[in-house]
Amino acid sequence: MADEVKATLADLKDVVEASAAAAAAPVAEEAPAAEVASEETTVAPVEPKIDDLGRAYATGKRKNAIARVWIKPGTGKITVNGRDVEVYFARPVLRMIINQPFAVTEREGQYDITCTVTGGGLSGQAGAVRHGLSRALVNFEPALRGVLKKGGFMTRDSRVVERKKYGRAKARRSFQFSKR
Repeated sequence: MADEVKATLADLKDVVEASAAAAAAPVAEEAPAAEVASEETTVAPVEPKIDDLGRAYATGKRKNAIARVWIKPGTGKITVNGRDVEVYFARPVLRMIINQPFAVTEREGQYDITCTVTGGGLSGQAGAVRHGLSRALVNFEPALRGVLKKGGFMTRDSRVVERKKYGRAKARRSFQFSKR
């Protein structure tokens, strides 16, 4: 890790020296300075994070639900906790929530999804699978990050149930007041 930091600092020093040399160069030598500037602005593409089995993994969360999601190229089969998605998420709205990242990125039917979900209810679990699926897609195809982020799928929905306070009937409701 320290070697990587030293290498990065050395690269930054080279870039600063090159830009200072380009600024100090006479006006007649503009072409080489343009080449140096283009070298500075090129950004290395982000590498996909794929395991030995050709899968990308990510964790998604919503409310109290946590989903572990693996995606790999395939026919579009979705398995949740060992069951088919139509069996586990019987309501069509929940299946639509899960398929939203694919609809936005135009990748329907191109990946097989395997996920395990714990905690929360079905709605929270569907949101957790959607979050994990979006993150796994970015790990598999980093170029999709902008589209998914713009759609709001990369952000964890941090809303959770407000807890009950002492001296109260519920989270905010007080006990009935009696004047006498």
